[in-house]
Amino acid sequence: MKKYMSLVLFAHSVFALPFALIGFFLALQTTGAPFEWQKLGLMLVCMVTARNAAMAFNRYLDRDIDALNPRTVVRDIPAGRISAKKALVFTLVNCALFMLSTYFINSLCFYLSPIALFVVLFYSYTKRITALCHLVLGVGLGLAPIGAYLVVTNAFNIIPIFYGLAVMCWAGGFDIIYALQDEEFDRKHGLNSIPVLFGTKGALHISELLHVCSFIFVCLPMFYMPVSWFYYLGLLFYGSLLVYQHRIVSPTDLSKVDRAFMTTNGIASVIFAAFYLLDILFLV
Repeated sequence: MKKYMSLVLFAHSVFALPFALIGFFLALQTTGAPFEWQKLGLMLVCMVTARNAAMAFNRYLDRDIDALNPRTVVRDIPAGRISAKKALVFTLVNCALFMLSTYFINSLCFYLSPIALFVVLFYSYTKRITALCHLVLGVGLGLAPIGAYLVVTNAFNIIPIFYGLAVMCWAGGFDIIYALQDEEFDRKHGLNSIPVLFGTKGALHISELLHVCSFIFVCLPMFYMPVSWFYYLGLLFYGSLLVYQHRIVSPTDLSKVDRAFMTTNGIASVIFAAFYLLDILFLV
């Protein structure tokens, strides 16, 4: 189990999971639906299994590329800790568990589950065909608050879509920063990315623009639902951490990319979700 958690980088669940919780409790707040532990548990199972499938498939598909890249050669498959066959089986098992979980949630989630799996699995192919691969990753993570809302309501709403778009821009932006580490390698091996297409400086500007859009999208729900000062504090911390990660990474200094990618973004999502939940409690 420890090897598989390493394969899928389970700690990175901190990116989308807080927004899934936002989507879930948003549905309770705006519809008055009763809280059910079963639905919360099934939503968490869906989050974990979809992400496990996406990450394991990415490692499976990229195993030959990872073996050539000095930065990624230590990953589990090229390092020989997990075989490619086991990674693929792990992917299929998690896909099956994801769809089974949605079956016990509601009909809409079940019918949409193949589309969700297609999006999160398709991302692994995109760096081979388009520089927009970062946004495809963002779309996959952005499904979290929308899907969590559907778990409770079995219906769409504009507010979780705002949060989904916020996650899409946020994740796409920080993935561009992360991809700066492989700009030279990707260009040499014919792989696509925003850094390869626009260079380091241009990529950072695009990342900044995406993060501005993300901040705008997390502000928009304020015009559709009541919020308290906790929400404004959450926005302040979220925006500040977006700015911070761009202050510590520059075209001439990429030494803090890992801090910008993992630490800063993980803290940003957790803090914003915490203040959102406090906001709900304050308004009750």
